[in-house]
Amino acid sequence: MPNARPKSAADRCRRDPRRGSAFVESAFVFVPLMAMIVAIFDYSLVIMTRSTLQHAVREGLRYAITYQTMPSMGHDASIREVVKNNSLGFLSSVTGTENPCRICIRYYDPNTLAFVSDNDPGNVVEVAVENYTWNWIAPLMRSATPLQIIVRASDRMETLPPGTLTPAR
Repeated sequence: MPNARPKSAADRCRRDPRRGSAFVESAFVFVPLMAMIVAIFDYSLVIMTRSTLQHAVREGLRYAITYQTMPSMGHDASIREVVKNNSLGFLSSVTGTENPCRICIRYYDPNTLAFVSDNDPGNVVEVAVENYTWNWIAPLMRSATPLQIIVRASDRMETLPPGTLTPAR
């Protein structure tokens, strides 16, 4: 140890040129990692929202084909309410009077699939959520344009017992 000498104050103040590189390297890893985590979270929320709306539409359709109505409501208003109640609050602001509609209920002739205005037995009923927009949390590497989510379900209306009238729309 003949070359070992005690460090002077000037030697201790000199910085190692590699010092601080760990911080920069951490930033190079942390930023893309956080972007990936946010993107995974964002896409997961879109998938969950679409699945929830699809479930709500199916529940509304099941309600529609059996001609059930809620007290003091027509058939279409009752269907809209069932869809809203099953949407986990995603459709809580929907009133049913929006133009274009958000919760749409349409009836079709089963033979021609032409639009009809009545909910007669045997007609095809379609319940849909349309014009629902999803704003991205962090529009990383994609457009900031909101995503349009549209879900639909359709089935044939059941027959009514003899002497029973169809509920008012």
